[in-house]
Amino acid sequence: MTSRSYTPLRSVLYAPGSNRRALEKAAALPIDGLILDLEDAVAPDAKEQARETVRTALAGHDYGYRQRIVRINSLESPWGAADIAALATAGADAILLPKVESPEMIDRVAASLESAGGPADLPLWVMAETPRGILQIDAIAAHPRVQVIVMGTSDLAKELRVRHTPGREGLLLTLGRCVLAARAYDREILDGVYLDLQDEAGFVAACEQGRDMGFDGKTLIHPRQVEPANRAFGISPDALQQARQIITAWQEAQQAGRGVCVVDGRLVENLHVEEAQRLLAMHEVIHARS
Repeated sequence: MTSRSYTPLRSVLYAPGSNRRALEKAAALPIDGLILDLEDAVAPDAKEQARETVRTALAGHDYGYRQRIVRINSLESPWGAADIAALATAGADAILLPKVESPEMIDRVAASLESAGGPADLPLWVMAETPRGILQIDAIAAHPRVQVIVMGTSDLAKELRVRHTPGREGLLLTLGRCVLAARAYDREILDGVYLDLQDEAGFVAACEQGRDMGFDGKTLIHPRQVEPANRAFGISPDALQQARQIITAWQEAQQAGRGVCVVDGRLVENLHVEEAQRLLAMHEVIHARS
């Protein structure tokens, strides 16, 4: 096995920071992460109340293994500075920054968090949702505080003036560029939301497309989307069995002094073993949760 541990991010659910009931219910959902949203999901006149609701939820609810990420408002907005002051020490697992367009924006938030008493190693997640942000995604992903890139496909589609099509043709270049940046700097990356809650087949297809493009998971807007996302970005029984076969065959080949082996008629090299180890590590985490 590799020494690296893996934390699945198959399903990450947005919940309005102003909705106490939604934040409470999320603690029992089989999600990998919860974004307690203070930005788009909260009306301007509810921002202050939502801030306190999120603080209370972080302090009072046991979310178990689920990562708790707070999406704050931009520092350029009237609410961003107050969000940081209120949430820097609230116990979130990460802070999600909206509309990130440069490493300097990340520096400003990081400095503000530390000035407010936040941990110096508090991970930052970044939204990739503007044309300028996409053009700077390489430098953004390289920032040492960045842990996860989150695609804001709704905002991107609006800014790029592309249509929402089943194959997302207008976004493929952007999505691929962000996956490339994430992998170049060893970051995790989450696909954007799917807005049509009635189109279950379309949602499944979008999950499978995102998985095949290299995304680690999907951001969600409703609990009914959790199970399909977990299934698409999880590990199927066939994939698990093959991973075990690859590792077993590789170990036998190594003991025999061979640098390659064959599994089900396919050549196996070290790169395939590393991927098999990654899948097994993720399976162990997911299995332990259940």
